[in-house]
Amino acid sequence: MWKLCRLMHAYAATFVMILAGASANAQQPRGQTTHSLKPTPQTIAWGYYDASTPPALRVQSGDTVEIQTLLAGVIPTQLEAAGLPPGQVEQSLRDIFQQVTNKGPGAHILTGPIFVEDAKPGDVLEVRIQSIRLAVPFAYNRFRPGFGFLPDDFPYTQSKIIPLDEKSMIAHFAPGIDIPLRPFFGSIGVAPPEVTGRISSGPPWIHGGNMDNKELVAGTTLFLPVHAPGALLLVGDGHAGQGNGEVDITAMETSLIGTFQLIVRKDLHLRWPRAETATQYITMGFHEDLNEATKMAVREMIDFLASAKHMSRDDAYMLTSVAADLSITQLVDGNKGVHAAIPKAIFRDK
Repeated sequence: MWKLCRLMHAYAATFVMILAGASANAQQPRGQTTHSLKPTPQTIAWGYYDASTPPALRVQSGDTVEIQTLLAGVIPTQLEAAGLPPGQVEQSLRDIFQQVTNKGPGAHILTGPIFVEDAKPGDVLEVRIQSIRLAVPFAYNRFRPGFGFLPDDFPYTQSKIIPLDEKSMIAHFAPGIDIPLRPFFGSIGVAPPEVTGRISSGPPWIHGGNMDNKELVAGTTLFLPVHAPGALLLVGDGHAGQGNGEVDITAMETSLIGTFQLIVRKDLHLRWPRAETATQYITMGFHEDLNEATKMAVREMIDFLASAKHMSRDDAYMLTSVAADLSITQLVDGNKGVHAAIPKAIFRDK
């Protein structure tokens, strides 16, 4: 924690939070190329974010990348034991489990990293999530001893394979229980500052990472502060859907294919990730203490309203109280997540 405190004091003194006109005022991106990145033993980072990880792909600001990801935190034999036919286990997942030995301390298989040219510490990487689609027709959910929000209540392992119907966008959880699909990537992050070295893919932090924010669906734009040259974007932990809290430590875990446009923003300087949907502005807080995570999300919203909407901090605090919704993103990843969302419709200037 001393390292976290030292870094956050430094960032508080260095960065000025600006998100005014984030989409409207974006610098014109130079790139026009579309790339594809699939998960292989050579193109993933298993369980970590690290500024020293060699890039799997280099792109220009403005380029678009189609990224395929794999299920997180489960091995092929566990899927088969839960009832998945062996032929439905992706060969790329088997290859990675057989060949990759440089892994941990986390459990997520993350595709990347992607080096974005001209991205430098202090910039912001704008990640426009253009589309997300299913890569496999199933998801799984699992709880196990020592994990989740109620480990004492469920001190054993239980797994479930959940069929996914992409045509109807429904998950068949159980007879008589169908869940609408709302796919998103639980983990989208950049490298942390070089001084931290390798960090686990589990807890979300200033780099984004395992935010498990179910609002990060297609059409959402995510803004990530850059801490290392090239940003080094990693994506993974695909979810077909999730409840806020993710209480048993897994969502409807699945493999996804996402299309992202990556833009370097030199006119923005953020301390923490933020997002913008078609209807909301979203700020986030991550901390091992839920109250502290909530304070961070609220303070970030006040800062956003003061800078982007030119409000006094007093009015911003009051508007947050009367118009912003606070939600528990997740409770189970070391650093708990809270996000604040305020509707765009209340602002006549949008």
